[in-house]
Amino acid sequence: MEWDTTIEFAPVILLFKDPDRLFSVRTAIGAANMLIKEFPSDDGEEFLAAIEICLDVVMGNTDPEQLRAAIIRAADEAGVTAITVLH
Repeated sequence: MEWDTTIEFAPVILLFKDPDRLFSVRTAIGAANMLIKEFPSDDGEEFLAAIEICLDVVMGNTDPEQLRAAIIRAADEAGVTAITVLH
């Protein structure tokens, strides 16, 4: 199985409570890394949904815009500020 790691979506900038922690996410792989390594909460329903959608996007089973929306919902659930950027 080949994974498509080049899939991009309009960036989402995440501002965590620590002012030195700012992440711009624009790919499924970047989203997965940020969610697994940096996200402040790992037990919310929206967080888990975002993780699942990351895998679905990489496998080509889901549209990247669904992942973008899932990241925004997970951020809201965790109290993280999400700034959406449109091209």
